[in-house]
Amino acid sequence: MGFELTKEYLDEVFDAIDRKDIVWFEQHLFDLHDADIADLIDELDEQQAAYIYALLDDEQQADVLTELDEDTRENLISNFSSKEIAEQVENLDSDDAADIIGELPQKQIEEVIAHISDDLAAEEIVDLLNYDEDTAGGLMQKEFIQAKLDWPVNRCIVELRRQAEEVEKVYTIYVIDDMNKLVGFLSLKRLLFASPTTKISDLYQDKNIISVKTSDDDEFVARIMEKYDLVSVPVIDLQGKLVGRITIDDVVDVIIEEAEKDLQLASGISEKIESSSSVWRISRARMPWLLIGLLGGILGAQVISGFEGGISKIPALAFFIPLITAMGGNVGVQSSAIVVQSLARGNDQFGSILKKIGKESLVALINGLLLSAIVFGFAYVFDSKTLGLVVSTSLFTVILFAAVFGTLIPLLLDRYKIDPALATGPFITTLNDVLGLFIYLTIGILMYGI
Repeated sequence: MGFELTKEYLDEVFDAIDRKDIVWFEQHLFDLHDADIADLIDELDEQQAAYIYALLDDEQQADVLTELDEDTRENLISNFSSKEIAEQVENLDSDDAADIIGELPQKQIEEVIAHISDDLAAEEIVDLLNYDEDTAGGLMQKEFIQAKLDWPVNRCIVELRRQAEEVEKVYTIYVIDDMNKLVGFLSLKRLLFASPTTKISDLYQDKNIISVKTSDDDEFVARIMEKYDLVSVPVIDLQGKLVGRITIDDVVDVIIEEAEKDLQLASGISEKIESSSSVWRISRARMPWLLIGLLGGILGAQVISGFEGGISKIPALAFFIPLITAMGGNVGVQSSAIVVQSLARGNDQFGSILKKIGKESLVALINGLLLSAIVFGFAYVFDSKTLGLVVSTSLFTVILFAAVFGTLIPLLLDRYKIDPALATGPFITTLNDVLGLFIYLTIGILMYGI
């Protein structure tokens, strides 16, 4: 069973901090996983966090630093000198070091780089900082295991032992030629069971090589690793040279971030925010879609006012306005969510798109007929046949339109390089509310002959 951060445990931590009880921390803290210690520190104030962090050894400090919430890490690092930060990141993999250093002001970045004692490590970090953070180059780490084609097995093992000193987790061996171009890969099992004199060229696999380029975006990398069930993927430059690798832990972070972003967009939040973000930033992020909702409400009111005469003669028409708007919005969001999910997975071929539109139309047809029949049956029981016919016909029409719009709008947004997640939530709901009201009231007026 994993560690659970309870209120009782936090109270004990607070008491131990007040007592400066190092023995307690040796017994109850130092053996925890780095991520659990980070979760604990995230719950403390700045002084408490600094105290506990100072108790950790250098290696554990570095590992915990990568697990901390960005705001907590920023507050913690703000008390460090550039030299102290350099000492911390020297214990990290190049990608984690680059992530932490990249959060600093430009002047301090230069100072930290200058204080890194390992020139090769500093060079690797500088190289990683040149890539956008949402690309494969920004995700990759420089630590990986590689072997050359002309190496015999015995030399390869010696070289791997040397390289492995810098690599925390070894998943596979990448095989390169004399120009450092990726030509294939080699499993550890095949290497260990081969004769010492056998050449790597006789052992490696050169078929179905899965790799990504430094310029590929992080979502593409995530799709590739998910599709082929990879725990790591090699990264090559434009010349095909092996320059790094991306591991599954970094991709999981990308997946989580993208899911959070899409959820926020679908909820009408226009920029990435955290619970710890300022009130002004949270308000600013929510305001655009609230304004769209406000505009939609005003347009809806205008539509209703245009049919004021008909509604005054048949007041019962007003009773079903919430039903029409709610059903239209729900169907639209459901349809758009399916399309957005498909686009996120990279399924944007023309044939696939047409198939989805056709499928959503059939689903809307079936659901529309069923729901309309229920509404008409309800009206029939209560001897409101004309009203039932108006509502059921309108509901059927609105559901069809909502399904079509819910499918097409994300596709159009994607075509014009706008995140299709914007289509879900407020956008689709607002559009279908206005359209649904117009359809419903128009059908009602026509059927009642007003």
